[in-house]
Parts: sequence; structure tokens; C-alpha cells
Amino acid sequence: MQTRFILINTSHAGNVGAAARAMKTMGFDDLVLVAPRWPNVLNREETIQRASGALDVLKNARIVATLDEALDGMTHLCATAMTPRDFGPPTVTPREHFEALSNEESATQQGVAFLFGSERFGMSNDDVYRCHACLSIPSNPKFGSLNLGAALQVIAYEWRLALGGYAVQQATVAPVLADASQVAGMLSHWERSLVAIGFLDPLAPKKLMPRLNQLFNRAGVTQEEIHILRGIAKMMDQTASGQKPLPEAAPPSKR
Repeated sequence: MQTRFILINTSHAGNVGAAARAMKTMGFDDLVLVAPRWPNVLNREETIQRASGALDVLKNARIVATLDEALDGMTHLCATAMTPRDFGPPTVTPREHFEALSNEESATQQGVAFLFGSERFGMSNDDVYRCHACLSIPSNPKFGSLNLGAALQVIAYEWRLALGGYAVQQATVAPVLADASQVAGMLSHWERSLVAIGFLDPLAPKKLMPRLNQLFNRAGVTQEEIHILRGIAKMMDQTASGQKPLPEAAPPSKR
């Protein structure tokens, strides 16, 4: 299903760049501007700066004179108008509408367009009347004002979720879990050290070590954590035998 974002009479160049950035983060690239304030808005410095690298979206964007031209090929139109009207398409939340729009019953739709009005005046009644739905982003009833770029980001995100979404990208390296033999070796080391410091009575150990074994199994300790725990056990051994740990090296002089 083709997706198009249409900005009508945009007055701030930075918002065009912000829209391009929001679209690219969600994997969309079809941007059409209807009679923007600046004819060269796609090349203005503020636009490029706010795009933050989404230059391919700006490069592929089109500027047209009328909404009719922008809607070419689109079969389902969604307005993003916040002003209450006595007449017009039903007002729905993006998530609610997108769930219905992306199901099998709506699979015949060829293109979906999201229309955003001017920052100063919003969408005209005539433009809203042409739409099949009016999207309302749930927000604070006392302060529902959203910047154009922010509103587009929310719509793009919800639509991407409805289409399937992206997998979460891990920001850290996956930990390497310690295997059973490594846990057993660490526990043997701890058992000796706990005896050495007088915490564990070897003649009456009860169930201390099995309980510690269960604790570390629940924790899912990593190989790096096994090294840390062995280091603690080594320090307990040194303390029990009266040995002083080696002092840390002095930091290098800044002179």
C-alpha cells in the first residue's frame, strides 16, 4: 500500500526538514508539498539542517500547486485537523483507524495519504471534507498543540506499527551466559572462601551452597560476572589468611 505525506501551505521551512526526518525514521519517502510559502523550500538551509540527513526524502519530494495534483493515485485520505467541525469525516485515533485500514477488508486500498495543514491556519473545511477520516492524536485536553514535525512523527510511527513495524535494534552486545561448569567452579571457590572467613561451617553446611546455586541460576550470570565473583572470593581468601591486597597503582602525574 503506497503511503504519501502531504503538507499543505507549509509556512516554516524547518518543518519541511523535520517532516522528512520523521518520515525516513519510519521508512517512508513519498513527500508532496502543496503551494508552500517558499518555492525553494526543499533547498533552504533551515530545511536541510532540520532534515538531519534525510536528504534523499527531500530530493524525491515534489512541489505542486493544488491538492488535486498531490492526491494523484491515492484512494484513502486522512486529515490531521484538530479544530472541531459541525460536519465532516469521522474523528478517530490513528491506532484505531490504522488497525481497521490495514486489515484484510481494506486490502484493496492502493494508496493512503496523510494531509497536514498550514501551521498558521490548519486545514480548510473543503480539504477536510474530501477525506475519509480525521485523525486525532490523543493528547492533553488542555494543551493538545503539536508541532507539525512532531505530529507527523506520531502518525508515521502508528502507521508503521500497523504495517508491521521494525524489529528492535539492540544497543548493547548480547551477554555471554556462564555455562554450568563455570558456575560450579565459581561456587566451589566461594565455598572454600566462605569457610576461610568463618561464614560457612564445613561440618554443618546445611543448604547454603545449593541455595546460592539456585540464586545464581535465577540471575543468569554471565562469564564476566563469574570473573567478578571469583575476584571477590580471592579477596576473601587473602583477607582470611592475613595477606594484604596489592595496592592500586598510583594515577600518572599530570605535570
